Amino acid sequence: MRFLTALLLATTAQAHYRFSKLVINGTPEAAEWTSIRQTKNYQANFGVTSVSSADIRCFQNKAGTGTATVAAGDTLGFVAMASVSHFGPVQFYMAKVPDGANINTWEASGNVWFKAGSISAVQGNGPLTSDEKTWPAYKKSVVEFQIPKNVPSGKYLIRVESIALHQAQSAGGAQIYLSCAQVEVTGGGNGKPGPLVAFPGAYQANDPGLIWSYYPVATSYKAPGPAVWEG
Repeated sequence: MRFLTALLLATTAQAHYRFSKLVINGTPEAAEWTSIRQTKNYQANFGVTSVSSADIRCFQNKAGTGTATVAAGDTLGFVAMASVSHFGPVQFYMAKVPDGANINTWEASGNVWFKAGSISAVQGNGPLTSDEKTWPAYKKSVVEFQIPKNVPSGKYLIRVESIALHQAQSAGGAQIYLSCAQVEVTGGGNGKPGPLVAFPGAYQANDPGLIWSYYPVATSYKAPGPAVWEG
């Protein structure tokens, strides 16, 4: 029995993950936590389950230390260590750092976040599954989105979240794996990103996008949060 318990714990731990490196212009950062704020799961890889906790914002363990540079319109990726091991959507949010604020310590509280990308369920072909057929990000080692071409230039926090639905049969069961990168966007435009939301605040525990039904089998899915700003 002890052996079985240990085996189950080991299997669960291996299924967890963290986002700790950016992929910039196709090249991953050499070391973890270079331009991504180190998260509280940097050793244990556990997710956030309370959407009302401040951890749902950046889950950070300490302040940032570096800032990456990307151009508007570029594709930016996050490395999942070792892969996105649970099915569910992967979403990307951005928050512009105010002029004069220190990007390393800015908290990004309040209504400052807009959704810049989403890799959600593939729908329209009957019942949804819990594998790669429905969830394109599942089992990927890198997840990517395009920096909106018309986003204003400046410094941003970019938040990646993977909403794991494998235990989300009831409210509070979703596990959210997330981190925040520090990025300076160049060559931007004059767009007005929105709608703006807050973390915590954007999600509620009973949001349909945070709950998954194995039976009856789900036939549709809408990720939580606002619509993606197309820019």
